[in-house]
Amino acid sequence: MQVEVTSRVWKRLLDIRHGQGCHCCGTWSAAEHAALALYGPVARRDLGPVLVAQIGQSLDGRIATVTGDARDVSGPDGLAHLHRIRALVDGVVIGVRTALHDAPRLTVRLCPGPNPARIVIDPQGRLPNDAPVLRADGARRFVIQTVDTPRPAGVTILRLHAQDGQIAPAQISEALRAEGLNTVLIEGGGITIGRFLEAGVLSRLHVAIAPVLIGGGPQGLTLPSPCAVLADALRPETRPYALGSDVVFDCALTRAAREARAPVHLRMASGLR
Repeated sequence: MQVEVTSRVWKRLLDIRHGQGCHCCGTWSAAEHAALALYGPVARRDLGPVLVAQIGQSLDGRIATVTGDARDVSGPDGLAHLHRIRALVDGVVIGVRTALHDAPRLTVRLCPGPNPARIVIDPQGRLPNDAPVLRADGARRFVIQTVDTPRPAGVTILRLHAQDGQIAPAQISEALRAEGLNTVLIEGGGITIGRFLEAGVLSRLHVAIAPVLIGGGPQGLTLPSPCAVLADALRPETRPYALGSDVVFDCALTRAAREARAPVHLRMASGLR
């Protein structure tokens, strides 16, 4: 399905995010309908807690080169897609390795919209306090850790318990909900996303694939306990969306995620199948 995020579609999605609109009314083109179907389930706030993960990768499943260069893996439309998701969620989660290696800002720059809360999972307190993700800019900032490492004023420490050096994804999700962060993006890296996926706490997964072959380097998703036979592999209900430079696969991982998509009569009316 070809996606076109026009200004009026984006305004509708921001209205949905603030509980002032829906993605099932109005006169839209087929490509605009596709945009509402892709982003509407993330923008909605009537679905209860939603955890969505997003990963950008190459055609051969890499997220960086062998030297660690990951800056241009996603194309311009793939990057815009990521920033749209950031603008539609309450908070964005990354692991400490991603925070240390990529020094991300986790802000919304490629589309209009609010900056989400920024959350770093840092069990042992390795993240330096001058990291870009902790800079004060009006957005809420959190560090999830097991130790007493002090943080700058305005940064909330969520002190959680770890088992074998890891904090359970379900425990993280519960702690974020207690802070009012109900719709959350798990942005990276691939190991962090894999842990949340295997724990069964994700509602949906977006895999953005750019038309580039890298040939080596770190893989996208890495599950802690990968399946041994294909019969045991996860097979989510998936829809592909063409975004120009990239293709996004929207994977619904729960029944609620499947039901949150655009109603069937709208897909039929717009010619989408």
